[in-house]
Amino acid sequence: MRERAKVRVMLPDSTFRDAVVLVTGGGTGLGLVTARRFAALGAKLVLASRRSAHLDPAAAALAATGCDVLAVPTDVTRPGSVEALVEQACARFGRIDVLVNNAAGNFLCPAEELSPAGFKVVIDIALNGVFYCSRAVGKRMLARGSGRIVNVVAAYAWTGGPGTIHSAAAKAGVVALTKTLAVEWGGRGLRVNAVCPGFFDSEGARERLWPDPAVAARMARSVPVGRFGEMEEVANAITYLASPFADYVNGEVLVVDGGQHLGKGIGGEGAPRRASFPTDGAS
Repeated sequence: MRERAKVRVMLPDSTFRDAVVLVTGGGTGLGLVTARRFAALGAKLVLASRRSAHLDPAAAALAATGCDVLAVPTDVTRPGSVEALVEQACARFGRIDVLVNNAAGNFLCPAEELSPAGFKVVIDIALNGVFYCSRAVGKRMLARGSGRIVNVVAAYAWTGGPGTIHSAAAKAGVVALTKTLAVEWGGRGLRVNAVCPGFFDSEGARERLWPDPAVAARMARSVPVGRFGEMEEVANAITYLASPFADYVNGEVLVVDGGQHLGKGIGGEGAPRRASFPTDGAS
């Protein structure tokens, strides 16, 4: 088992005291880690996920820490289900201060083998779902004149990536959605930003994206800092963008990937040991 990087908490414990935070896909993986971080910073939580089998244990564990938490089974691909989620959240807590659009669906498939149904299901979850949630929550935030939305995207939204045409198209749409909502809503008390995680180790990633340890090791070597990220490092970025410390940040995509999207420069292995560039003969 790889040694995990030490992750420091960057915000004061009271940063989200009494704030209400809705996290989609909050029952497992990055969503759950992010929910835990918000809870540790004082937030009340609304967790949304399709499966009660994921939600119920997550909510119970958070409640055991003293967090006030509501779990609502939700299908983000259905606008009616999203509206019901928001209604329940507002009935319980009176408002939603922060929305984290984390719910996603993904699998690797070559473009020529991807079925129309496979393409549609990922677009429905990862793009349409973000719009439905942002619209339903955003209308209520606009009525109050304040709110924060943080979307989770991926670097292949602008770099592309083999086997990711459905997810890359969806995430590129979310980047455009983020910037557009930031422009439309920024003057009305809302901030809309996105976080772009790089490779991070999780049970789902190991099952779907790099089940072969040799592949995982090769992918880790492609990151300039030489390792996968920790979900807590991504959660730090999400909570920062949702916090008052980022009040002048709007329409930004914060990349948290150890520089992986930049590549490793000339030769593919970072800076050369000695100069190897052509010169004009000058010393």
